[in-house]
Amino acid sequence: MEQAVILGCGYVGQAVARLWQNSLQVTATTTTPDRVAELAPIAQQVVVLQGNDRAGLASLLQGKSLVLVSVGAPRADAYEATYLQTAKTLEQVVAATPSVSQIIYTGSYAVYGDRQGAWVDETSALAPANRNGEILAETEQILLRLATPARRVCLFRLGGIYGPDRELVKIFRRAAGTTRPGNGQDAANWIHLEDIVGAIDFARQRQLSGIYNLVGNPPTTTGELLQQVLTAHGLPPVTWDATQSSNRPYNARVSNQKLRQAGYQFRYPDVVTQ
Repeated sequence: MEQAVILGCGYVGQAVARLWQNSLQVTATTTTPDRVAELAPIAQQVVVLQGNDRAGLASLLQGKSLVLVSVGAPRADAYEATYLQTAKTLEQVVAATPSVSQIIYTGSYAVYGDRQGAWVDETSALAPANRNGEILAETEQILLRLATPARRVCLFRLGGIYGPDRELVKIFRRAAGTTRPGNGQDAANWIHLEDIVGAIDFARQRQLSGIYNLVGNPPTTTGELLQQVLTAHGLPPVTWDATQSSNRPYNARVSNQKLRQAGYQFRYPDVVTQ
């Protein structure tokens, strides 16, 4: 049975572990000792591991063939420790771990920055809008360097994540009845949890390599999405104040065509507002 490591078993990592637990030998990691009992039912092994623990990661990866990097920063000031340090540590140990033949990473479309609503695809130049976006771009570059003829590296650039227990109405409820800066015309790129899990497993089975945008169909605008969500749940609408600049640092229409052409069929191609 193939042995897999899931580095970072949060919202996405847990869902992947549930899918893989009966077909792969799954080792899940967490930085929080209190979560070991929570993760135990969905993984054969749970390890408490910090992203900069070189010796711990080297030991963990022995004999493993698949590594899913699905870490998530708990705070805005933790991106470097979460993403960059994990990637750097992986780079330090993977060369001495020939069993690792596939790495899959869940990043963010934030690396494209503010394109004033223009379309971007995987060939577009990166233009991070802030330091955390730069950290995500640096993380990608480190992980891409790990690709060899014997080791495939697949990077996913995710849109905003929603799904069970993270429905859009929960995310946007506090915006109901408020006035927001801008005109609401900035692009809204979202991806359902089931499609994140589905695409990760698709990448595993198809041995994908390279960069893929992981977002739903051509995006709506933030204004349209908020209107749909709030109306569907009987909540008061948002008012927009165009005299104030939007404070969102990411405004790009992200294409998912490359992943579609690879053969992935989205389960939720359009945003689910209910």
